[in-house]
This record gives sequence, C-alpha cells and structure tokens, in this order.
Amino acid sequence: MRADIVIKNISQLITLRGENKPRTCKEMSQIGLIEDGVVAIKEDKIIYVGQGELPSEIVVDDDTMIINADGKTVTPGLVDPHTHLVHGGSRENELDMKLKGAKYLDILKAGGGIHSTVRATKAASFEELFNKALKSIDTMLELGLTTIEAKSGYGLDTENELKQLRVAKTLNENHPIDIVSTFLGAHAIPMEYKENVEDFIDIIINDMMPQVQKENLAEFCDVFCEEGVFTVEQTRKILNTAKQYGMKPKIHADEIEPLGGAELAAEIGAVSADHLVAASEQGMKMMADKGVIADLLPATSFNLGIGKFANARKMIEEGVPVALSTDYNPGSCPTENIQLVMSLASLKMKMTPEEVITAVTINSACSVGRQDEIGSIMIGKKADLAIFDSHNLSYIIYHFGINHIDKVIKNGKLVVDNGKKINV
Repeated sequence: MRADIVIKNISQLITLRGENKPRTCKEMSQIGLIEDGVVAIKEDKIIYVGQGELPSEIVVDDDTMIINADGKTVTPGLVDPHTHLVHGGSRENELDMKLKGAKYLDILKAGGGIHSTVRATKAASFEELFNKALKSIDTMLELGLTTIEAKSGYGLDTENELKQLRVAKTLNENHPIDIVSTFLGAHAIPMEYKENVEDFIDIIINDMMPQVQKENLAEFCDVFCEEGVFTVEQTRKILNTAKQYGMKPKIHADEIEPLGGAELAAEIGAVSADHLVAASEQGMKMMADKGVIADLLPATSFNLGIGKFANARKMIEEGVPVALSTDYNPGSCPTENIQLVMSLASLKMKMTPEEVITAVTINSACSVGRQDEIGSIMIGKKADLAIFDSHNLSYIIYHFGINHIDKVIKNGKLVVDNGKKINV
C-alpha cells in the first residue's frame, strides 16, 4: 500500500490507542506512548502506526510527503467540545465592571452579559457572523484543534437562532475544521420574557426545535441550567423534548450554584454536563454511574476570577470521564486557546499531562459523538494529527501561554505548517 504522508522519527507519539469510549480513572493516564514513532497516511486515513521503520508493505515513492518529526510530539488532532463560536460583538466593556466586583449573574440580570451579545448578534448579518467566526476557527486550527463543537444561543428568537446555526453549517462545509453544532436556544431568558418564562420555553419547543430538525442544523441540544436562568424542571422539559426531535442532550450544569444539574444530566442520559464548578459529590457519583462526560472549562473560572475551579481530581477518582474545552465566547471566556486550557487544567485542577491530553482528544471526541473517527491515532481512523514543536508532552503544558504547534494534518492534508494555516 502506497503512503501519501509519512511522519517519522517522532520523539513522542501519543496514540491514545484503545477502545473508542470515554476513558476514566487510571485509563486517563494510559496514553499509548511510542518513542521513535512512525505514522503512515493514505488519503484521509491512517494506515500504519508503529515504532522505528515502516514495514515493507507500506510503499514510499517520490510523491510521498515525508515529515521528519525528530524532537517533536505528535498527538491526535485536538477536539474542543464546548464553544460559542458564532456571535456578534464583544464585551470588553465588562472588564471594568468585573474589576469593580460585579458578578457574572449580576451583569446578566442588568441586561448585560449574554443579553448584550444577543443584541449584537441580532444586528449582525450572516456574512458578518461568518467572517468573525472564520477568523476564530483559523486561530483554533493553528493551535492544533481539528474538530470543535459550536453552540447557538445568542439569538433567543427563531430567526436568529437559525441564523447562527446556518453560519456554523456553512463554516463546516468550507473550512478544514469539522464543526459539530449544538442548539442552545435556552441560553438565557429574553428580557421581555422575564415574567413569562414558560411562554419562552413554548417558543423553544414549538417553534425553534421543529425548524432546527427540518434543516438538520444541530446534533445536540444544550440548556443553561443555573440560578436565575433555567431551573432543573424547565431544563428537564426542554431536553426531553429535544430528544424527541433527534437531538442528544447536553447541560450547562452547576457552573455557579449547586442547582442539581449534574444529577439531572445523569437522570436524562446527557452526553455531557459542562462547567460543574459547583457540582455536588452525589452528582459526580451519578454521572460516573451513567457514563456522563464532565466537560470542564478552567479558562472560564480563570477569567471570571471566582477563585474556584471544577474538582477534576475528585471526578477522575469517582470514575467520571473528563473532557476539556475552551468555552470560547465573547464574555466569560474570550479565548480560542486550547493549549492555555491544557495548562490551566494542570496548574489549577491538578490534572496530569497524560490526563490532560486524554481529555482534549478521545474524551472530547466522545463528547461530540466522533470517537469512532477521531480522538486517537489508530489504523482506519481519520488522519487528524497535531505535531508539536516539543520533545515531550509535559513541556507543552509546562511552557504555557505560547503556541507549540508546528504542523496540523486534517483529513490527510497538511493544513498548518510552521504554526500557520496554509491553503490546500
């Protein structure tokens, strides 16, 4: 079999080989490390993974791209399963408010926060939203991300929720990064429905969801289950209805207050519960029992300055599979940098480098339902790989705040070289 691309002399090849399922407990430290590794790619698939030289049955000719990865670390393409990619405007004006002690929910109640972004998103055209998001996913690709999730949630009416999801769909069709869409119509309660929340929920269920299904715009449905936003009972109603429309449930759970979102995630069989800074031990145990992925967002805690991070160590010990995300959004976490998230997860949540790389590859792939295609470097999987200019995994996390990416291969094509996106 002829190889189109061969990556050889890899100092550390991190394969994450194993079953295509979320890793828990000690499994999160078993990263399938190969020193002096070699990977062969044909078209968009991996055809060989091993150590040393290629076997004789893998043919290399003058047209084969040879990448010498001596002194480099190669991992599966990174996966971000929680972003708010498509939005209008930005909220740097809230920085001064935060510095003066304003809390996230206080800003939201005053008509700022999400509501501010809703106004900007409604005012933006499809093209403006597309171009703004395109700039962000170019940055994400250069940081090693090859698959991301993207939520709606800044429309809060049918027209603009659909606009966001259509932008994400068009980006997915026109960019190397794969984008998995999530419907988040229940991201906040519009100011005009503050006294009639059930009326807004009826719009989500009876107007938005049928349109999302008709246009096949989202695989997942998410709800911001939090004090002052949607209650556990309201979240249950929305997500159970979403399942009837073919969308798999996710939850913004227990980000600020221990409302019971983690327990609800286990009850309804959510794919993931995200944030979980205030999750109870009972909620963690229930998530472990039901295999709900904990998608943790340490850069959000860092940016909000709340002084508290999700208890990743407890979750891992309890058997909860942990994933990591940027939570890229214009307010509570305006960063596309997954590598910064990796460093924060280690420094602030005491996750080991091995647990971190598991969390941003195979576990995150499971969180977006792509574990059979991506998330590990194995024969037959998609050729999505990140090549870091680092001798080892620990250095990537230890030397924080910079981009360590040298090259990215997506669907068997070199799309980033010397840390910069290239046209293919």
